[in-house]
Amino acid sequence: MNVILPQEPAALPTQPHLALGVQASLSGRRWVWRNGADNPDIQRLGAAIAQRAGLPEIVGRLLALRGLSLDGAADFLDPKLRALMPNPSLLQDMDKAAARMARAIQHAETVGIFGDYDVDGACASGILASFFEEAGCAVHTHIPDRMTEGYGPNAPALEGLIAQGASLIICVDCGTASADILNPLHGKADIVVLDHHKSEDALPAILATVNPNRPDCSSGLNHVCAAALAFLAAAATVRDLRATGWFENHPAPDLLRQLDLVALATVCDVMPLQGLNRAFVTQGLKVMARRQRVGLTALLEIAGVTKAPDAFSCGFALGPRINAGGRIAEAALGLRLLRCEDTHEAKLMAERLDAVNRKRQGVEADILDLAMQQAAAQREAGHAVILLAGKNWHPGVVGIVAGRIKEQFNRPALVGAELEDGAVKGSGRSVPGLDLGTVIIAARQAGLLTTGGGHAMAAGFSLPASNVEKFHAFLDARLAGAAELPNAVDLDIDAALAVSGATVELAQSMATLAPFGAGNAEPLVALSNVQVVKSDRIGRDGNTLRLLLRGADGGRLKALVFRVENSPLASMLEDTTRPPLHLAGYLRAESWNGRTDVTFFIQDAARA
Repeated sequence: MNVILPQEPAALPTQPHLALGVQASLSGRRWVWRNGADNPDIQRLGAAIAQRAGLPEIVGRLLALRGLSLDGAADFLDPKLRALMPNPSLLQDMDKAAARMARAIQHAETVGIFGDYDVDGACASGILASFFEEAGCAVHTHIPDRMTEGYGPNAPALEGLIAQGASLIICVDCGTASADILNPLHGKADIVVLDHHKSEDALPAILATVNPNRPDCSSGLNHVCAAALAFLAAAATVRDLRATGWFENHPAPDLLRQLDLVALATVCDVMPLQGLNRAFVTQGLKVMARRQRVGLTALLEIAGVTKAPDAFSCGFALGPRINAGGRIAEAALGLRLLRCEDTHEAKLMAERLDAVNRKRQGVEADILDLAMQQAAAQREAGHAVILLAGKNWHPGVVGIVAGRIKEQFNRPALVGAELEDGAVKGSGRSVPGLDLGTVIIAARQAGLLTTGGGHAMAAGFSLPASNVEKFHAFLDARLAGAAELPNAVDLDIDAALAVSGATVELAQSMATLAPFGAGNAEPLVALSNVQVVKSDRIGRDGNTLRLLLRGADGGRLKALVFRVENSPLASMLEDTTRPPLHLAGYLRAESWNGRTDVTFFIQDAARA
């Protein structure tokens, strides 16, 4: 399908209002009020929400900042699937997919599952594999190797699933843009796609393509991941089977126990934690806390997560380790761990993934220093977009490197690996307000790229090395507005607070807004005109600062700063002249040995 794409450079969002007048902090960032935190209408709505919910007024304002209405705050604070679960039939082709999945169960067919090599693909594949096996089907899975097979369905793998007897193949977290691969399988097996990636190409001519981002889908579920779609497809299938009386003679599957995988995928695929996604993660974390899935329990232990897992545990402890297999080692290892039911075997696989993740960190570090230097040179040369390509760079980590560069320089960043055949294969990350995926598709349609696609904030691409300079010029022209961005990412401040108001009770009330992540950032609070009364370095490497703060109102507050080294932030906080400072950070209540205290975790500072 051909589309008409805008020819004008992407426009930047309107300029935000500065918070506490900070134009350049010690880390070089502007402090800005998040979503109009200084807007009187937001403040009035926040007061009304706080009064109805029985919360401190500042927490009501935080809810208003997150787009909550007076009536919507209750579901946000206590998100239940019963209230937020949509009718799966809203998704285009879902009824056809569910009917075919139900028939496969009724006839005990063999089912093939082809999943992507990231966390979302592994979790979606795990959900479906468990669902069909519990229902009595034989299941074969395939996760492609990033280096030898690449992204998306490929003919040899699908033919292999058919050879193993699969009469139904489900492609999860991929397949929407794979008509050339899937269409020739007509008559060999029925194909269902459960995917959420955009595509400007014609949809495959298969049984069903369930994708909330396909042009003709009006479900409004554009921001759910593939694992969530797998869960919804299983729910729709159970509904169909129940309507036929199937469960009068067969046990009904326990779908709720799959919510741990939906939560993990939702967080790791950076889906907005609002509405349905918030319910999936909130309820899924409760399931995960029971530690009934042997593989996840082993991975939590190897990652050192001893408390009840939260969104941070998913994003920074579990996700990177599961992803590591798909990036630089055994693509299917993550899925095998999620499906494992033997404690000893799971422990061995978790140790393997942990070791692979450490290797991935080393591979990334080898690239990152040089990439950062080249990125700085490109920004100084006036490029709106940073585009790097290097020989001997591992294709499995270029996306991570692109993300680091984007965060460091506040510019769209694309990083590619030069392969032996003369091609460059890479990934890109964008900044809010600039749609990278649309520009990548335009570059492909202009003949600059061999392959390319994605969404607003992330995209993948490949091209001949001879086209790199032309591609860079194309990106600079289409995303020219990026050159006007500040050199560091703005720090979004939710509220200003007096030190005396930073209480345990307030921190606990703010924690009711969790889980935090994309679309629901942890509230970032500013303290104005604060002095450091005492500072000392702690930890094995002396890289953590422990502080005692005093406010202009006489209040005192404990604070911590991690990974300070010898940064300008550390120098200012340790300055013995004790200059007045504005501080930005997170207010958290922490319990230790039966005692609960409040601590301010500093992220940035500026001279008052």
